[in-house]
Amino acid sequence: MKFLITGGSGFLGINLIRHLHSRGHEIVSLDIVEFDYPDMNGKITAIKGDTRNVEDVEKSMQGVDIVIHTAAALPLYTEEEIFSTDIDGTKNVLESAYKHKVKRFIQISSTAVYGIPDHHPLFENDKLDGVGPYGKAKIQAEEECIAYRKKGMCVPIIRPKSFIGPERLGVFALFYDWAKDGHGFPMIGSGNNRYQLLDVEDLCDATYLCATLDEKIVNDTFNIGAKEFTTMKEDYQAVLDYAGKGKKIHGLPATPIIWTLKLLEALKLSPLYKWVYETASKDSFVSIERAEKVLGYKPKYSNKDALLRNYKWYLEHYNEFKDLSGVSHRVPWKQGILKIAKMFF
Repeated sequence: MKFLITGGSGFLGINLIRHLHSRGHEIVSLDIVEFDYPDMNGKITAIKGDTRNVEDVEKSMQGVDIVIHTAAALPLYTEEEIFSTDIDGTKNVLESAYKHKVKRFIQISSTAVYGIPDHHPLFENDKLDGVGPYGKAKIQAEEECIAYRKKGMCVPIIRPKSFIGPERLGVFALFYDWAKDGHGFPMIGSGNNRYQLLDVEDLCDATYLCATLDEKIVNDTFNIGAKEFTTMKEDYQAVLDYAGKGKKIHGLPATPIIWTLKLLEALKLSPLYKWVYETASKDSFVSIERAEKVLGYKPKYSNKDALLRNYKWYLEHYNEFKDLSGVSHRVPWKQGILKIAKMFF
């Protein structure tokens, strides 16, 4: 089949491209960022373009069987960029896919659509309450997808937990940097809350199931996450133990830390945004029962497995990205004033 991956230059995009290419599929990538993966150059069609530009979308949609829509402006982008990319961009890709009679459109959403809930686990039919522009935009993007379902399109919606794995940097690079340099790491709150993660390989498997199983089965919404996870303190301590410096996770009082991070975010001195610091001290996990029963989803990696797999890659490739920074998952985020906090742990 011929797949279009929007956001193909991103962390999830390149993992999906490799996953699909290894299975013999033809792939088109559409991304505002240049496609610069040497192992895939010449093996796919890479189009540099913007989902907000109808001409770019039309150019990429020719002959496509299945769209996997991963392109999104992440929470560190401006509110205007988030809404224009995550909502308007999604509308454009949906409309073009519908016009070209694409067989199915797989929307990569987020568990950010649940906001800060009052119960766990979270199920797909729970109330949606996005925190910040990103969460709100993801909800509206899902509404656009559902509208096209009603028009007869097959539109699976995947809500993944925060996903990591080789090449994932972003906010996780902050933790890995501290572990590498022999520092402990602070947790907002006690760290005894359960916070589910997801390995990107398991997310690729779930996405492929949505691309290949009968459309009557997959034309639904699915939570995707790790099956095995413990507390944040225990899962993240596994990385510090592997680092071998004898350092520990340190719990800190949640309320004063959250207020401090709010102030630092407002002053643009910290990379941590509201959804990160307001959920980090709380339980955060979803039920994956529907995906297990309907799709046959079987995650291979626990939280600890995923964190360690990502950290080992970080160490092996550190010299390739140590001088980079930005707002995507592919580069470390600037630590800002948190570099000073690092000295105290």
